[in-house]
Amino acid sequence: MITMPEASASQNDTVNESNESNEKGDTSNSIRQDHATRKRVISKSVLGLISLFMLVPILIVLLSWTQPVADIWAHMREYVLPQVLKNTAILLLMVTVISGTIGTALAWLTSMYRFPGQRFFSWALMLPLAMPAYVLAFVTVGIVDFSGPLQTALRDFGFTAAIPSVRNVWGAGLILSFAFYPYVYLLARQAFLSQGRRAIEAGQMLGLSRGRVFFRLALPQALPWVIGGLLLASMETLADFGAVSVFNVDTFTTAIYKAWFGFFSLTTAAQLAALLIGVVFIVVLFEQYWQAKRGKIVTQGSSQRFEVSKPAKLAMTLLCTLVFLIAFLIPFAQLIYWTAANFQQDFDARYIDFVTNSLMIASMTTAFIAVLAIMIAWIKRQYPDKSTKLMTVLANLGYVVPGTVLAVGIFIPIAWLDNQLIAFGITSTQFLSGSVIVMLLALSTRFMTVSFQPVDRQLQRLTVNQEAAAKLLSDSPFQRWRQVMLPVLSPGVLTGLLMGFVEVMKEMPITLMTRRQGWDTLAVRVFEMTSEGMWGRAALPSLLIVLVGLIPVWILLRQSDKQG
Repeated sequence: MITMPEASASQNDTVNESNESNEKGDTSNSIRQDHATRKRVISKSVLGLISLFMLVPILIVLLSWTQPVADIWAHMREYVLPQVLKNTAILLLMVTVISGTIGTALAWLTSMYRFPGQRFFSWALMLPLAMPAYVLAFVTVGIVDFSGPLQTALRDFGFTAAIPSVRNVWGAGLILSFAFYPYVYLLARQAFLSQGRRAIEAGQMLGLSRGRVFFRLALPQALPWVIGGLLLASMETLADFGAVSVFNVDTFTTAIYKAWFGFFSLTTAAQLAALLIGVVFIVVLFEQYWQAKRGKIVTQGSSQRFEVSKPAKLAMTLLCTLVFLIAFLIPFAQLIYWTAANFQQDFDARYIDFVTNSLMIASMTTAFIAVLAIMIAWIKRQYPDKSTKLMTVLANLGYVVPGTVLAVGIFIPIAWLDNQLIAFGITSTQFLSGSVIVMLLALSTRFMTVSFQPVDRQLQRLTVNQEAAAKLLSDSPFQRWRQVMLPVLSPGVLTGLLMGFVEVMKEMPITLMTRRQGWDTLAVRVFEMTSEGMWGRAALPSLLIVLVGLIPVWILLRQSDKQG
């Protein structure tokens, strides 16, 4: 009789404890959910701010059409735009046809045939990526000019007929094709290697010649990659400023520069930039379409290559040698010769400033975008929904926008902010315009994706199990990042830093258009010397840029070797 109430009381205590435990569990779950919600909101807000920051220059440029400049545009429509549109169309057509033909043919030869020098040319034909188009342009002009080594040597041998001038749209198109064919070569070669020999041999068993196998079997399968390389080359052509300036060819980029510094009309420059954005985005739409058609490259192993006759082997070696000589070796050797001949005359204390300024802006930019790249990649991994993917795409949109456009888009709001500070009496001068801040913002917008892509690819190698194990081993987010995340991310971050550093070192229009007077870099020095036709004195800064540019090519070669 006594035990029943005691049991009942014990059960009541147990129930009360269970209810309290459930309430505590619900409270704990609620706290965790609130914390996760706050973390998600903060993370996506940060990503949204970064995306907005990257979009501001483009939006500013597009909004410039709300301020028409009738008198200047009357001149533009009559004298500038027709020639600009014509030159742009010719350059795009030439680069598409020539770089596509060269890149695809060389990719097929080096991936499918055995000939003397094949192993060397398989990687050496990528070296032109290290040479900026504007360097290849002025070296070519310097070699074939009337006073250049080519015509001088011809006159010494009794040939008095002058070589036609290459300083026109046709010469520019040819040089840009040799500068940008590696984009097609790299992607096409990966595609051909992924096919292996089985499909090729199957086609031959059906009675197809090797030529027909290429056109009817191999090329259609590789076409998405070939077109992807062509679209990259097309975007680089639209963004080029230095090479077309050397050839005295008016394009959108040079027209934007002249509108700003010739007509002193920032509004007109912005409106021209808006037109260029329209052309670029048409190319981007094509690139996205063909990229969707590309599958993942899975190498089937094509180490066994086709054997051909000795004359055919000789022809293949000669073709690869000719392209390599024109696109890299002769210009590189000429740069070394000019540098040695003009070093004592040209090298002085100013070069310390050129190198220091170049290293400083490149280091600041790459460090800034590396931090942003890690943040964006991590947020994308944690919250892989449609809004996050959209904001990630917008944050990396700057790479497809030419540097002249970004220079205008960044400078306009900075100049407005300077004017507001003066109006409120905070400062008496425009101290932001022409500062390193403008260059940093524009360069970061332009090359954000250069750091993001390798970091994002590296982060994808971190499995869910590894991340869960890291959470079990440590409750501290800092320790998890230090012990697990950073070791995984470090190869991608290093690659992003190196590639971003080199891209900033080579960038000409942004630095040229946004720097303050007298604040020069190696790329600006090249522009100043080539503008005055002093090819020899432009060699030293160009050689330094090319040597630094070999770094990302070496990285690409290592990655290609690992994939192959």
